[in-house]
Amino acid sequence: MDVFEGEEPEVTVTPVPGHITGEKDFTLKAADAGRGLKRVRVTAAQKDRTFKVIEKDFPFEGVANRHGTHEAEISFKMNPTLMHLSDGPVKITVEVSDFSRRNGGEGNTAVFVHETIVDTTPPSIGPVSRLHYINEGGTGLVVYRQSSDAVQSGVYVGEAFFPGYPAGEGYEQGSMVCYFAVPCRTDHEVDVYLHARDQAGNSARSSFNHAIRWKKFPVKTITISETFIESILPDFAHVDFSGSNRPMDKFLKINRDVRVQNNETCRSIGAKSSPEKLWDGTFVRMKNAATMAGFGDERIYTHQGKEIDRQTHQGVDLASVANAEVRAANRGNVIFADRLGIYGLTVILDHGQGLSSLYAHLSSINTEVGRHVEGGEQIGISGQTGLAGGDHLHFSMMVNGVFVNPIEFWDGHWIKDNIERKLSLIRSSGS
Repeated sequence: MDVFEGEEPEVTVTPVPGHITGEKDFTLKAADAGRGLKRVRVTAAQKDRTFKVIEKDFPFEGVANRHGTHEAEISFKMNPTLMHLSDGPVKITVEVSDFSRRNGGEGNTAVFVHETIVDTTPPSIGPVSRLHYINEGGTGLVVYRQSSDAVQSGVYVGEAFFPGYPAGEGYEQGSMVCYFAVPCRTDHEVDVYLHARDQAGNSARSSFNHAIRWKKFPVKTITISETFIESILPDFAHVDFSGSNRPMDKFLKINRDVRVQNNETCRSIGAKSSPEKLWDGTFVRMKNAATMAGFGDERIYTHQGKEIDRQTHQGVDLASVANAEVRAANRGNVIFADRLGIYGLTVILDHGQGLSSLYAHLSSINTEVGRHVEGGEQIGISGQTGLAGGDHLHFSMMVNGVFVNPIEFWDGHWIKDNIERKLSLIRSSGS
């Protein structure tokens, strides 16, 4: 073996984080197929100070170090607090040398350098609006401010996160707004709080005064007949009914599995919202339409006198004349216009900052994805596509893809008390 061999050792370090917020574990892998590993040294340098993180010497064993260490895996930690590192850039240097007699006996040396940023300071976040009354199944709005290092913020309701958005033009710079939902049948002990995260992954939370008005939703019974099932099946020709030979089995697959899939699609679509507020004023209810079913109704489905299923109604059913004009409830962008399982032909409008509206069971769609529509503009014709027993409009409102009670958005007083008054707190003096 050439004692003066010139091949450098191999070295890898994982992970290579962009930020270090607290104690961090690293794994160093080193290898030298020639004379074997001699020394591993890890340092961290910040400004004019250098800290030794780890240093390990390997013994020379056997003739030509044949029994020495040729591969090594070493774990080490970096703790900014214990190392007295301040927030800011830090350079991590790994040096691995071998037993070659090159370089005056110092051997070949491989050097790995990674520059990262120490950031142990979480962002700040705090509410501006003071009182927040939210109905179960309804929508809340909190106005808040955050520090400039926050890259994500919003409200947690239990495990569900609702992102906040910059308040936008006409409002004080740095002000944020977050619309959030308290879904039907939420646990009464649910934790609701503001949350912020910075680029390094540091997070902060802040409480805000809120009170949830718990509701008792109506229970409705719907009788399912074989005739009804046969009438809806053509709309679900794309569904794989393998193992569902009876009509009732097919209905249950639609009412359960397809419903879950469709609601997940709504959640995904509704979460892709414009950061700008696109709507203005009270949302408009379908004209001259009777309410056939309410939001949050618990529906008990029966067949031949026996209960077969239970589901929660996630919108309001409005019935006017057959083939009635369906108009946009407010300004927005069309983000979905297609067939959607139980909802049939469906249009979804994005109203910005997490709010969206859904128009379902249409017989035809008179708009297209990407189009901006004004409130009152015709977007379709009512019908009975999907899982509908008659011609009507199923209308839903969503907050970040979570269904909420549309009645609130039809109420000008609710809009004024729960949204406009809070926004007035951050309105800029020049607007």
